[in-house]
Amino acid sequence: MTRYDYVIVGAGMIADAAAKGIRELDSSGSILILGDEPDEPYTRPALSKLLWTDPSFGEEKVPLGTGETGAEIRTGTAVERIDPEAKTVTAAGETIEYGGLLLATGGSPTTIDLPPGDRVVYFRTFADYRHLRALADDRPHVAVIGGSYIGTEMAAALVQNDCRVTLITPDAVLREKVLPKGLAEVFQGWFEQAGVEVLASTRVTGGEVRDDGVVLTTDSGGEVEADVVVLGLGITPNTDLAREAGLAVDDGVVVDAHLRTSSPSVWAAGDVASYPDALLGRRRIEHVDLARKQGRAAGRAMAGDESPFTYTPYFYSMVFGHRYEAIGALDSSLDVVEAWEEPNEKGTLYYLDGAEVQGVLLWGNSSDAEPDARDAARAVLADPAAASREELATRTLA
Repeated sequence: MTRYDYVIVGAGMIADAAAKGIRELDSSGSILILGDEPDEPYTRPALSKLLWTDPSFGEEKVPLGTGETGAEIRTGTAVERIDPEAKTVTAAGETIEYGGLLLATGGSPTTIDLPPGDRVVYFRTFADYRHLRALADDRPHVAVIGGSYIGTEMAAALVQNDCRVTLITPDAVLREKVLPKGLAEVFQGWFEQAGVEVLASTRVTGGEVRDDGVVLTTDSGGEVEADVVVLGLGITPNTDLAREAGLAVDDGVVVDAHLRTSSPSVWAAGDVASYPDALLGRRRIEHVDLARKQGRAAGRAMAGDESPFTYTPYFYSMVFGHRYEAIGALDSSLDVVEAWEEPNEKGTLYYLDGAEVQGVLLWGNSSDAEPDARDAARAVLADPAAASREELATRTLA
């Protein structure tokens, strides 16, 4: 039986960060990364951002160079089973023994009654990007389903690459569930000004692929015709391996402050992990900042680091050159206090439940100023009732 000191299931950004974290403490331990995608670890955010909007950022910049750690990377390899008692994984019919195992299995796109195919892309992977880029070269009419982060980023990316774009969202106004009404209207205006047709208050229930395109059906009984359909409806965490192995699962694989699962030899991190955030409480987060920081921490933990994971991640999005970042809960049904440097352009929004701040939105924040503003937002969340509404209304962090 082949044995590795460290086995990582999943070959995404978590795997890259974990392998590099291992190497910070263990320069020679054997590392095996098993991934079912055809590509080695790559930077996922570029798929909906830089690859479409920055001509200087080409596909050659997407891989993360994980091989430099000396890890053996097997792509196109699905893991069939893990056995925490025997400390083995089974993949492609081979049983492999491990010293420590990291589950970095991520998530699978949420689907509707419309099968993926040449004209229907559930956007998630580098392969999806390459396929959609080839389709976009013909400047098709693209229907983007989903008004959240991926949906809005893809609609912006495609219209900026001369595609005709229809963005379909169940919201009455784009992002109304996270932005106060006035700001949501500003956000939607960016899309409309760029030529995106926004079909609001519309939910797609299914569709049919025809020789000349796709016909979508909506919950009102209407139809939307397009050449290509892109779906960004969120993900479901890939917890089957963990559940079948008897590990604790509850909206993700449950881990402790050291990212260890209910089995002492198994860790989990990233999209699939439900972890106790030091500021926000237990949650599962699907953003890149967490992948980088938690992946590194998991790798170090596997290599013997006893430090708990106490970092609270931020998330960000960028459309049409407008960047926004947030830490904590963004829920427009909460009481929102707005502090503006420039109305609707640059400012800070605080989301309160009673007297306590639950989330901070940095609107128009420049990535160049990111550490100070984010640390200030974390400080607010660390003492959520310290400032009054009046004080918050004058406190701009972006």
